[in-house]
Amino acid sequence: MRLPPVTPRTYRRITLVTVVMLAILVVTGAAVRLTSSGLGCSNWPSCTETHFVSVSGFHSQIEQINRLFTGVLSTVAVTAAVVGSFARVPRRRDLTWWSLGLVVGVLGNSVLGGIAVLTHLSAPIVMGHFLLAAVLIWNAVVLHDRAGHADDSPALTAPPRARILGRVTVTLAAAVLFTGTIVTGTGPHGGDENVARLPFMVEDVARIHSLTAWAFLAVTIAFGWVLYRHGATRQAFRRLRWLVLVVVAQGALGYTQYFLGVPPGLVALHVAGSVAVWVATLVTYLGLFSYPAEIVDDDVAATVTTATGGEHVTTAVR
Repeated sequence: MRLPPVTPRTYRRITLVTVVMLAILVVTGAAVRLTSSGLGCSNWPSCTETHFVSVSGFHSQIEQINRLFTGVLSTVAVTAAVVGSFARVPRRRDLTWWSLGLVVGVLGNSVLGGIAVLTHLSAPIVMGHFLLAAVLIWNAVVLHDRAGHADDSPALTAPPRARILGRVTVTLAAAVLFTGTIVTGTGPHGGDENVARLPFMVEDVARIHSLTAWAFLAVTIAFGWVLYRHGATRQAFRRLRWLVLVVVAQGALGYTQYFLGVPPGLVALHVAGSVAVWVATLVTYLGLFSYPAEIVDDDVAATVTTATGGEHVTTAVR
């Protein structure tokens, strides 16, 4: 069956929806943990050893809804990205490979999620589940960025020093995510009241996470200063400004939830904020490069908004 042609502009919109859907899945997955429903289903892929689907209690209902929601949303998002890459006119091999990376990531994270259930929410496995989701979002963001320009070699629109600081910024953002998972693995919201936690003091790992976040913010500001001094493009500096705003908001939220005793609602917002910071960091780094435009008249910045519980974190994505 011949697929209907997909224009470059339409395909870029598809990839943007993919980014948003994957971000939503991270937040809904956290909601399962925060309601202590992580072991609402004791088995995988079936809910129990005797029932593929079970809604006998509140926790099992939450876990079943999350499994269904995750399966449907991830399948739709990834299928649209992959099929769209084959139907895109003109077709580009690089977009097809990046879209297939999403397939590998979703399958891998599904298996890791199952292992997390079978190991009774082992903290290292749960940490890996979240971090692999972050890698999956990275893949989707790069796919969306590449879908907006021609498949040619990029030209650096910022000085080499800015490119180095940009890489350091991405590395530190990943470090913040990693130390954040250690805090989660040590803290009270493990997905079930009886799961084993990491053998650390929450205060100690929270302090390490906080110091990492401060280092990330400091390098981000230095990154912005270099861009300003060397006359970076308006697009690059605008993305950097959004990144600083999102990082500051996320830091304020982190301190608030900590001093309030990590209430589940604020933790959910913090998870949403972590996704926004990660996306904003990646988008800022990708903004350092310029490609020949393939989509004409597409100069309006798209907006990725993570909205949970009334808090909106907005990231400009060109």
